[in-house]
Amino acid sequence: TRRMLTRFKPDIVHIATEGPIGWSARGWCKSHKVPFTSAFHTQFPKYASVRTGLSEDVFWPVMRRFHRSSRAVLAATPSLENELRERGIEQVRPWGRGVDHWLFRPTGELHAEIARLPRPILLNVGRVAPEKNLEAFLDANLPGSKVIVGDGPDLDRLKGLCTEVHFMGAMAGEELAAAYRTADCFVFPSLTDTFGLVVIEALSSGVPVAAYPVQGPIDILGPNGRGTGKEMPATVGACDENLERAVFRALTLDRSAAAVFGQRFSWERATDQFIAAITDARAEAELLAAYELVPT
Repeated sequence: TRRMLTRFKPDIVHIATEGPIGWSARGWCKSHKVPFTSAFHTQFPKYASVRTGLSEDVFWPVMRRFHRSSRAVLAATPSLENELRERGIEQVRPWGRGVDHWLFRPTGELHAEIARLPRPILLNVGRVAPEKNLEAFLDANLPGSKVIVGDGPDLDRLKGLCTEVHFMGAMAGEELAAAYRTADCFVFPSLTDTFGLVVIEALSSGVPVAAYPVQGPIDILGPNGRGTGKEMPATVGACDENLERAVFRALTLDRSAAAVFGQRFSWERATDQFIAAITDARAEAELLAAYELVPT
């Protein structure tokens, strides 16, 4: 990473993750006095808490240290922005998400293997890992067929426990899009995701969503399933502390309304927000450099 950055000679760097490569890039930027921005994509403190049994408060000082020198910390939702400020990370900027609306659309071929299953077809897409809380979905008393698309460290264990569930493995491109549009409901049981890109992929494909009322899904669907802010006239998802109840409610919703709602999340809007944050951060860095002021 350091050799690559030295060759490239960037004016500004955006660091996407707090992982080892992110720490390496951060160290290079600080030693070469190159400004950087960062993003808070993953709730590492919550993930670490799930894996270790320790309180997530133990891990937040590491996050604060990582982002302290960042000119802007990009966050996907207003609730995440508020949480970061409460946790002592102040320089937060919005950076929403978008999907490929040509790929994830309500019309097109269905996934032949999934379409043969008894309905309703209840779908989850994503990494098969403990922090995704998949067992809440797999243990729920629900009709029809449960389908899991994805791979991860918990796949073999869950396959052994839940022999009636259809584990399809990882998918991408048209096959993944077909899997979405074949489903009757997208079930998102995660309690730790900061956004949930798969939620808007499902909506854009015309599939209503069932989820818990937690950060991520509720920032997309809103408490009443009609979005946040200016509300949709139709309900496109259901957030409920009882996941079974959320699924039954989502199965009654209008697929065409879900597709219309999903169109709100565009790559263009997300790109504009990113460019604005980078531009402002570089201008601020140049101003500070002119006065020989260096942030801590």
